[in-house]
Amino acid sequence: MRYLLSSHVKHLQNLTEHEKLLICGPFKDNDTAMQILICETIDEAKKLVKSDPFIDEGYYATYEVNELIEANENNNWLMDISQTIENLIE
Repeated sequence: MRYLLSSHVKHLQNLTEHEKLLICGPFKDNDTAMQILICETIDEAKKLVKSDPFIDEGYYATYEVNELIEANENNNWLMDISQTIENLIE
């Protein structure tokens, strides 16, 4: 287990070195964890997640990769995009 943890940490250090990791860590219940990656595409994110030793070795039996649309003042907090407009209609 120590080897797996060391490999996982090295993976995180590599992501950080290449400016791909924004934040990561386990949730307080210690059953799950989260990584926020900085990627150009969803496929890049999936590749990085699959290369994590915790995923590759099956430490986490399942995982999800989701794309975040950042809301900020530069994009009017997403008020003008179709997804936000459709959410208002529902």
